[in-house]
Amino acid sequence: MNHENSLTDTPLLYEQSVEGRQGVRLPNLDVDETPLPPNMTRETLRLPELDELTVVRHFTRLSEKNFSVDRQFYPLGSCTMKYNPKINEDAAGLAGFRRAHPLLDAGRNQGALGLLYKLQECLKAVTGFAAFSLQCAAGAQGELAGALMIRRYHRDRKDSGRTRMLVPDSAHGTNPATCTMAGFSAETVPSDSAGAVDLGALKAACAGEKRATLAGLMITNPGTLGLFEPHIEEIIRTVHDAGGLVYGDGANLNALMGIIKPADLGFDVMHVNLHKTFSTPHGGGGPGAGALGAGATLKDYLPGPVAVYDGASYDLAAPAASIGRLKPFNGNFSVLVRAYTYLRILGPEGVRRASEYAVLNANYLRHLVRDDFPSAFGADRRCMHEFVASPCLGNGVTAMDIAKRLIDYGFHPPTVYFPLIVKEAFMVEPTETESKETLEAFAAALKAIAAEARAEPELLKTAPHHTPVGRLDETAAARKPVLRA
Repeated sequence: MNHENSLTDTPLLYEQSVEGRQGVRLPNLDVDETPLPPNMTRETLRLPELDELTVVRHFTRLSEKNFSVDRQFYPLGSCTMKYNPKINEDAAGLAGFRRAHPLLDAGRNQGALGLLYKLQECLKAVTGFAAFSLQCAAGAQGELAGALMIRRYHRDRKDSGRTRMLVPDSAHGTNPATCTMAGFSAETVPSDSAGAVDLGALKAACAGEKRATLAGLMITNPGTLGLFEPHIEEIIRTVHDAGGLVYGDGANLNALMGIIKPADLGFDVMHVNLHKTFSTPHGGGGPGAGALGAGATLKDYLPGPVAVYDGASYDLAAPAASIGRLKPFNGNFSVLVRAYTYLRILGPEGVRRASEYAVLNANYLRHLVRDDFPSAFGADRRCMHEFVASPCLGNGVTAMDIAKRLIDYGFHPPTVYFPLIVKEAFMVEPTETESKETLEAFAAALKAIAAEARAEPELLKTAPHHTPVGRLDETAAARKPVLRA
């Protein structure tokens, strides 16, 4: 991180060093001493000399500076930073799961294998897909697996000329990257004035000579504008009629679970972010889980192994035409335990209610702030679990300025500048786990910031003001990072 300010209330560990101070005294060696390499001595490494209490207090103070959903509202759009119930942690910490080793034979791992199988069945019930694989470590890896399955399907049909994958212009950035990694060329489909896929452009991309080169479509529904795609069945039918397959980015399943099954809409394959939709820890680079569901056309191509049950015992097996493994062993197991716990506690009615509250909260919050933060698209429609505003507060105030000022009010900023088709995009997802009071407090903060933008814009342009570190030079941080003190 590149910045000029320091953590003024938390001195660096080296600054607290006192010569001769120790935190632990090791016993005398009972083996011959081996000298350390010259570059590994205390003098060359500049190790601080500290007592244990100073070290504990230092790292405890640092930990309290972390922002997490356990401490405050975290409305990060398109990322579903929902609360993770503590019972999930208890279940994942059970000794039988915590100590299970993936190299144990199936006979001695029946509990873990049974959980994997039952989670697959739960996900099938929620999404309507014929089969699931829990292999993928994250949503992006699930995307790659789905694209590779589509490629294998076409090649098995001696149809290797199908190399174009259509991607809406509002898609997640991973979608076109995934297409490229899987050997496809990504072709953008524009949005119409309502923020939906332009049907005319889609049909043109699937017609005439282009039919023979169409591999498929990658699409998120609801889309990244927080709107349900009104023509989704016609879109999927158009791609299918041209011989292509449809990949569903399941990032926004939080708006649909228990209400509509993606497979019933016609999707052929879709990843599900267990670390978003099913309430397992999310953020900071992982761990994640991108469970992958497939319909009858593609289920035999799923990455393996998958959990199977013969009526008497559980085991692992590869699907008949599997594209193979994507990571060692059988997915991020502790994340899968958390997702299964969440699903079993909620049950079918609770899963649906979670989606209904997610949609209700987003619409309520959008209504509260609509005067200062008008929706970029679909202002006359109900949004789903999130909404994208395009604030224009004047005085040169940007979405980033608003986000920085929110920190002073004690709130984590939402996503800004995504999707790219929205000028000064401000993407808010309140999730179902937030109370009416929290939403109203967040709305009040946004209204106060809007008033500041008009009366005292410099307050926003220099925010945040009440944090240990002030506004960073983010461009320099990216291009000239300082990676060590």
